[in-house]
Amino acid sequence: MKITLHPLFIALGIASAIFGGLPVFLIYVLTALLHECGHVFCAARLGYSCSKISLMPYGAAATCVTDGISPWDEIKLALAGPAVNAFLAVATAGLWWFFPITYAYTDTVFQANVVMLVINLMPAHPLDGGRAARCLACLFLPEKAAKIILRVLGGLLSLSMVLLFVFAVRNITLLAFAAFLLCSAFEKDVRLSRINFSAVKPKRGKEIKHVMLSGSSTFKDALRHLNGSKYVIFQFYSDGLLDEITEDELYEMLQKKSIYDKIL
Repeated sequence: MKITLHPLFIALGIASAIFGGLPVFLIYVLTALLHECGHVFCAARLGYSCSKISLMPYGAAATCVTDGISPWDEIKLALAGPAVNAFLAVATAGLWWFFPITYAYTDTVFQANVVMLVINLMPAHPLDGGRAARCLACLFLPEKAAKIILRVLGGLLSLSMVLLFVFAVRNITLLAFAAFLLCSAFEKDVRLSRINFSAVKPKRGKEIKHVMLSGSSTFKDALRHLNGSKYVIFQFYSDGLLDEITEDELYEMLQKKSIYDKIL
């Protein structure tokens, strides 16, 4: 997994260090990384890979978007990042309950996670809330119409932030986030790539692991047992042994199938 740094992100970090805001900057960066890790780990569980996480001046973003998977799995993937922030916010508040003295050292951690949670649950493309809302909309509308509605909503939210800046809160962050939402409204989705641990050949040997599955198992069921640390051989049983396939054979079959199809 690569982590790339946008030039403006580096400039923002230098400016934070010069003006005394480096600790807060680092806390927000770590919060954003943990948020994206939630998406990455969830994607791996669903059988997809994310090639990198990009750190940009307005936050972090993994290169994978939930195109090509079922709506309910996409909702899980979209909400995995906010779930991490919600957990950290609750855990931090719980820490204050048992150890009040820690408040002075962790209040920014709590604030960063709450801000990340609230922003990402906004129903606008490409935020997590927008992705989840699009999936729900697709249950009642064509996918293309749902995407258009969410992008228009993102544009309206962008306009509302500009108006908020002009008439109420003179915070330059509002303008930066408004620009992000406006640009994202016209951004194309990046399709997910199928995860394939066998494509990376180990320099050293790998331990072989046997996994027993039912004869009605799907590719999604099998992919949950892959993590790259061991070479997996799957054995499928019903009343007895039905078939045995290797990890490489599974990936080869998956090239022509959906992860929701049965393997046998």
